Amino acid sequence: MHVLSIGLNHTTAPVEVRERAAVAAEHLDDALLDISKYQEIEEATILSTCNRTEVYCQIPDSNIEVASDWLCNFHELKREEVQPFLYSFPDQAAVKHAFRVASGLDSMVIGEPQILGQMKTAFATAHKNGNTGKVLNRLFQHTFSVAKEIRTSTSIGSHAVSVAYAAVALSKQIFSDISKQTVLLVGAGETIELTCRHLYSQGVRKIIVANRTVERAEGLAKEFGTEVISLHELPTRLPDADMVFSSTASTLPILGKGAFESALKQRRNKPIFVVDLAIPRDVEAEVGDLNNIYLYTVDDLQQVVSENLESRKNAAVEAEKIVEEQTVQFMHWLTNLQAIPTIRQLRDRTSTMTERELSTAQRRLQAGDDPAQVLEHFAHALSQKFMHYPTESLRQRHDEALLMATRELFGLDAHGSDSDKSE
Repeated sequence: MHVLSIGLNHTTAPVEVRERAAVAAEHLDDALLDISKYQEIEEATILSTCNRTEVYCQIPDSNIEVASDWLCNFHELKREEVQPFLYSFPDQAAVKHAFRVASGLDSMVIGEPQILGQMKTAFATAHKNGNTGKVLNRLFQHTFSVAKEIRTSTSIGSHAVSVAYAAVALSKQIFSDISKQTVLLVGAGETIELTCRHLYSQGVRKIIVANRTVERAEGLAKEFGTEVISLHELPTRLPDADMVFSSTASTLPILGKGAFESALKQRRNKPIFVVDLAIPRDVEAEVGDLNNIYLYTVDDLQQVVSENLESRKNAAVEAEKIVEEQTVQFMHWLTNLQAIPTIRQLRDRTSTMTERELSTAQRRLQAGDDPAQVLEHFAHALSQKFMHYPTESLRQRHDEALLMATRELFGLDAHGSDSDKSE
């Protein structure tokens, strides 16, 4: 019984290779059904994100090629096309890798939390489809516990490491409760979308999105219930905003000093928190000279991000220690699990031997044989039968490792023998 993890990620494969190996969410059920047809793979879970595609499986033997064979066959890829980018982690290395991935230690941004949710979804889908069993069920539950322990006992996720997150974190230092503020987002690209997500997660619901093309911003409106306006409406809506986050592709500033002066007058000098996330800048530098305007640029936030990244790296050292300890713990469980069939067989064989000899002894007693002789014969016959296979193996194999294992198994070197204890 072996645990195996194979895959490729942002550090091993370029995006064009990751795209070809990815398993889209709508095809995940088909992929799980397909991998279940491989007799060499007894349990499987498939994790596929924009940065990685990985297969976690339980296999009966040590054939680590079987999972990569499936990946190539499912996507109709030639092995030589993906082999240079694939990694394979067997047994303890696979367990450690799962713990590191869930904890954000293997992510492009150290400590990012999204991967844990993606991993939970991947496992839930595999479990629902009947692709997991005792081993992977235990592995992923343990994985989620490790990720939670790392989140709560280290500071790996407590510092902002994207300018969008840092901007929202900074706003929380300005306002006691940002959920009550009205936010104006200028632009509808990736940075603004990420900012919107962070704001929404903090309870902000009054969000206005201004963009050159209203259609581009409709996606945010559908997902987060934002109001959408055109850039032409900015001057009339700027007074409504307690916070402004801007990130467009404009080559010239689109928010000038005059617009903010007018907005402040209508707001009766109620402060406005402004974050310019664009390069080139969207907000004129002179806006920062106005009273009650708190203007921050991407450079201001970048310093915070750099400091926080360093903090996460320090926290990652603590997290790696937890991963190591928990990996050993899981492997101890897996080793014990692998011993169960052997233990069961040993007990069954011993029980069968005992019943046979006991039946013989009972017949002799019923026939009137001397009880002492019957009991002596019973004990001798039972010990002879039980020790037959072990002693024959020791005589024939001449294996020093086997000899040492036998001495440990039967406690032959333990201090004090049974005869000593009986005296």
